[in-house]
Amino acid sequence: MRVRDLNWFQLEEYLGSDDRVVLPLGSTEQHAYLSLETDNILAERVAAEAAEPLGVPVLPVQPYGLTPSFGAYPGSPTLRAATLMAVVQDILDSLHAQGFRRILIVNGHGGNQPADAARREWNAAHADAETLFHNWWVGSNVWALVQELDPGASHASWMENFPWTRLPGVELPAERKEPLAQPLPAHPRAMRETAGDGQYGGFYALPDEAVLRVWAAGVEETRELLEHGWRGT
Repeated sequence: MRVRDLNWFQLEEYLGSDDRVVLPLGSTEQHAYLSLETDNILAERVAAEAAEPLGVPVLPVQPYGLTPSFGAYPGSPTLRAATLMAVVQDILDSLHAQGFRRILIVNGHGGNQPADAARREWNAAHADAETLFHNWWVGSNVWALVQELDPGASHASWMENFPWTRLPGVELPAERKEPLAQPLPAHPRAMRETAGDGQYGGFYALPDEAVLRVWAAGVEETRELLEHGWRGT
């Protein structure tokens, strides 16, 4: 259940019997032909679908992440690593002060890894609480399906192309893009020259039957972690 659908009285009542909450992390950035908010949409939606049957509240997505190499693509603002880490720790401190003790961070952007370091540092200072960090798109079952369907698929490819990240009237290329050579350049202009439309490799689209299998696996793995991933469960 998203907290947008609750008031504080209801959330306080929830805290009388449960101390779990979910914090989605995203990034507003280029995703080739898909929405600039792809990472935000996916992180919040997979968190909400995973948490709904368990009755666990889901916070609004933190919509800005660490994406400095996309600076030459309009609509891709970035935080500094130190800022991202500080924001995450500030949110964790606030949630802890309000009574939450088990906090699952569902991350939708690979560049947000400093947030994982921030929560590990925070965990070390809070023996009475536990925070987990989950990159939903590389869970073992999700990644196995991706490799089965299109090895080499990556950023802004079909594996992020769901009905809820597509834009009306935008036609995607039909061909498969060869994976970009690694490592990718860090400088924004060099990155744009290398990545072109911004897609990193793989098909731009696959049939919904295939991508929804991936989505279902992502929801299931996130729910399993939210239900059974804590110490002592």
